[in-house]
Amino acid sequence: MGAATQFIVGLIGALGAFCLGAVIGWSGPVEKDVKNGNAYDFSPGQTEWGLVGSLMTLGAAFSCIPVGVLIGKIGRKTTMLILLPPFFVGWLLIILAKHIAMMLAGRFIVGFCGGAFCVACPMYVTEIAQVQYRGVMGCFFQLLIVFGILYAFVVGGFANTLCFNIACAVLPVIFFVLLIWMPESPVFLAQKGKSEKAEKSLKFLRGKDADVAGELKDMSAEGQKEKASIGKTLCRKVTLKGLFLSIGLMLFQQMTGINAIIFYTTFIFEKAGSTLEPRISTIIVGVVQAIATIISILVIEKVGRKILLMVSAFMMGISTLVMALFFGMLMKSGVGWLALMAVCIFIIGFSLGFGPVPWLMMAELFAEDVKALAGSIAGTTNWCFAFIVTLLFPVLNDSIGATACFAIFFGFSVAAFVFILFLIPETKGKTLNEIQAKLGQKAE
Repeated sequence: MGAATQFIVGLIGALGAFCLGAVIGWSGPVEKDVKNGNAYDFSPGQTEWGLVGSLMTLGAAFSCIPVGVLIGKIGRKTTMLILLPPFFVGWLLIILAKHIAMMLAGRFIVGFCGGAFCVACPMYVTEIAQVQYRGVMGCFFQLLIVFGILYAFVVGGFANTLCFNIACAVLPVIFFVLLIWMPESPVFLAQKGKSEKAEKSLKFLRGKDADVAGELKDMSAEGQKEKASIGKTLCRKVTLKGLFLSIGLMLFQQMTGINAIIFYTTFIFEKAGSTLEPRISTIIVGVVQAIATIISILVIEKVGRKILLMVSAFMMGISTLVMALFFGMLMKSGVGWLALMAVCIFIIGFSLGFGPVPWLMMAELFAEDVKALAGSIAGTTNWCFAFIVTLLFPVLNDSIGATACFAIFFGFSVAAFVFILFLIPETKGKTLNEIQAKLGQKAE
């Protein structure tokens, strides 16, 4: 029974990612109606609309560190529950917006709450998992983000703006109702010295008759270590090494151009002379992304993290190179299908490795006592990079052109490949203590 229970609790625990996916996918489908003034009493200009997109990433960047502190103080589950009422309020502001400022405030709030789950969800889900399921469950986060985006594309493609907004606003409510019944992370409980509660949580997750003594002992041992000051724990060589690797992965996740590609899907489909409606084409991209993420979940414990990341960087490199050539030389020559193929290869490549793995490794690379804070620093950097890319890409695209932009992304893909090859350790099937030991040897 243990595995099934863990998977169900893990999926429920990662529903925050689904809520976040809906926030990310929201702006695409509503853009036309909102800009035309059909959806609201106001119509934002280009700059204001740019803010609607990017304020969400900024909100997410602001939330990671406070949430990192909270999950260490009051627990993973409690933190996620506290975030849900404001999440709902953020959507209410978007539904009831009478002025652009209300919509921007709403976008910032839903970004803030959604981004917070980037730290809380992966930690909660990897902590309730047994070692042999950790890779699979660590990918639930990205999987549900992708399904959340797909949900937004599908509902937003066929419903009017009001119904679509309401369909997004109910998500945090559903999450709240389900999460209340789930156990707190046993790792957190053991750390806080609540061994009885930790045991109860473990029995719930592993099955009533499971022998959890060994696991409990490991978790408690971690909690019993003398508590060093935050500064000291962050400055340990192992922690700094983990931070460097984790931030590197986050940097490459954003800088290889995933947001730009998703942003530009419709445009690329049109340029490719495809006769599909834009909304259908975005849904196709969403489906491709979902399928590729599922494949990565099926292979991650067999192949390992490192190989998936290298395959991922390789595929993204090839497709950004093709895109650069397409925009540079081939636009006129009627090979639109080439750009379409490149987009699909990019998205498959991204979803196989660089989509899910950085979030999984964020939860794997750090010792328990520093994980919440270090993970939230990595999360913050991810959203800052996302903010920079979403803000700069349209500007750069106008000033230096698409070819140069994709050439830059190609450069980042090559750098990412080298970074993984030489620096990233394989964490597959290792306990958290073994991973720390491995990083420690390299850091000496």
